[in-house]
Amino acid sequence: MIDLGGVCALTLARRYGTPLFVYSAAVARDRLEALRRAFTRREPLVCYALKANPNRALGRVLARAGAGADIVSGGELARAARAGFAPSKIVFSGVGKTENEMAAGLRAGLLAFNVESVEELEALARTAKRLKLRAPVCVRLNPDVDPRTHPHLTTGRARNKFGLETAAALALYRKASRDAHLRVVGIQCHIGSQITTLDPYRLAAASVARTIRRLEEEGIRLSFADLGGGIGIAYKDEKPFALASMARVLEDAFAPWPQMRLLLEPGRYLVADAGILLTRVLYRKKTSMRRFLIVDGAMTDLPRPALYGAWHPVEAVTPRRGRKITVDVVGPVCESGDFLALGRSLPPMERGDILAVGKAGAYGFAMSSQYNSRPRAAEVLVDGRRVLLARRRERIKDLYAAET
Repeated sequence: MIDLGGVCALTLARRYGTPLFVYSAAVARDRLEALRRAFTRREPLVCYALKANPNRALGRVLARAGAGADIVSGGELARAARAGFAPSKIVFSGVGKTENEMAAGLRAGLLAFNVESVEELEALARTAKRLKLRAPVCVRLNPDVDPRTHPHLTTGRARNKFGLETAAALALYRKASRDAHLRVVGIQCHIGSQITTLDPYRLAAASVARTIRRLEEEGIRLSFADLGGGIGIAYKDEKPFALASMARVLEDAFAPWPQMRLLLEPGRYLVADAGILLTRVLYRKKTSMRRFLIVDGAMTDLPRPALYGAWHPVEAVTPRRGRKITVDVVGPVCESGDFLALGRSLPPMERGDILAVGKAGAYGFAMSSQYNSRPRAAEVLVDGRRVLLARRRERIKDLYAAET
């Protein structure tokens, strides 16, 4: 589990209640710095993918450390601004930007809009014309590369909704370069999430490089190449690649363009290991086939196990001795898919004991819900010895405050 710098997880659970997300600022900073150090040619601009965890306090940690942001909605644009990310370091991704969102991004002065279709480009041009501005444009290339990850996490296959295949991308660049209200600035490619082998990056980078050469032959020159995110982590027994090896792959692919800056859009890599979910044992139950620990954390708090069959480490925070037993850690939601961990070996736990679910900093609270009318968890940020309540726990009245 994460090192909270001497801050006691049990104390946090008693003070703030459970379920409770706890984030380590130190871990997030260390991950950002490790990624930067892996590159030798020129430090890349690291744009944190806000969708992984949009908490403002955690975002502020990364913004103050010099990171940019990758956003996919107007809401994330507002969150990025509140967290202190410089607009000149923000890229706007996503296949379905509305013209209102585009207008907000243009007024803010973002670094680039990652465009994914002809009609989106036309909408961006109309919006820029109405505002008497020029929109900075990247086209998202779909290289049809298999990232060898969960099917729901692939974004760079021809069958996915994301990006444009090479011929269509080139045509869109030509169209953009002729429009007085658009300014071509770069190229973007993002092939998926939780990638643990280098071959997908090698293939994607080669495809991007070929497209850059084609564009230069037509007189279209770019300032940067954005290779997206997707850097995998070890949840269980995965063996992620070394960052330095990935950096060499990308630097070699773009060696012919020493003036071109690289952009990366990591999310999970920066914050997954920075977070844990603390949850309290409500009841113990034994059937003829299984043993259960029923806890107050649920699929509404951490949906990854239910959605993807994802594996997260689980440890007992409350000190307990005794022979370990195999249990399923399940929540109170009325779904058989409501579990945090299955078949885990844990010491005998008592009612009221605290468990920690690890690697919960990414796609935990960000994907949480109020299903079963459950108020969402509180979030705490630990920075050195300082503890900040980064988001208060929702109250019952918050569940229906917007209803009439």
